[in-house]
Amino acid sequence: MILRRKEWYDYIGITAGTLITALGLVLFLVPNKIAAGGVSGLATVLHYVFGWPVGLTMLVLNIPLFLAGLKVLGWNFGLKTLYGTIILSVFTDTLTLWLHAPTTNALLASIYGGLMSGVGLGVVFRSGGSTGGTDLAALLFGHFLHISSGVGLLLVDAMVISLAGLTFNVELALYALLALILTSRAIDAIQEGGGYAKAAIIISDHAGAIARQVMEQLDRGVTGLAGRGLYTGKEREVLLVVVQRSEVSRLKSLVAAIDPGAFVIVSNIHEVLGEGFRQWRR
Repeated sequence: MILRRKEWYDYIGITAGTLITALGLVLFLVPNKIAAGGVSGLATVLHYVFGWPVGLTMLVLNIPLFLAGLKVLGWNFGLKTLYGTIILSVFTDTLTLWLHAPTTNALLASIYGGLMSGVGLGVVFRSGGSTGGTDLAALLFGHFLHISSGVGLLLVDAMVISLAGLTFNVELALYALLALILTSRAIDAIQEGGGYAKAAIIISDHAGAIARQVMEQLDRGVTGLAGRGLYTGKEREVLLVVVQRSEVSRLKSLVAAIDPGAFVIVSNIHEVLGEGFRQWRR
């Protein structure tokens, strides 16, 4: 399989992002017993209970999630997720052999570890990839429990942090919560936003082609709105699309590939009700 230049850049970005995330784990979070949610947090707890390598444990935990994702969700999350999952585990265990924690202060570790992990994951998301784990678990929760990915993420992270509190102590669980919040904010900063979902308004002369690609490639619904340029008086269709924050980069790349001159507005959304997101309460 021959990769296009854009795909090479994506894989370079995923590699760089996972390296930054691994550094956050190895230098700050894992040595200080800060299990900041997700598969990496669970792997940290298991490392101190059973002595298992964090990277290998993450990979083992991700395998059933990935297989379940294949069965339930298909290949939509792609080979980039598999690559990101494996390379993060390899980086984590390899760096552990060479690097040591620069601080034993839990507050500093939670701040710097949380920010580094968030920046790394943000880079991975911008490159159209994922590191599996929490993302896949949240998607599976959404599929089986009919809840949004945002709520699914909250449930997974809450369970891991609670387990860390029982295994270590409440104080370290609170530091883990701080690290998780900082990770989330750092991801948002890299992704240019603040909410768990994003709304995009797209104005283009190729609205039909863009809409088809969004529905086929992102599996997201698109709403066409009637619009008219007041300066030109030209009638055109305006597209409204709502996506997860990890899909923003893919959406922008998709639009740019079809119409580099398109006018795109991306804004934060703090609550989405309806298909593919949070369901209405009855």
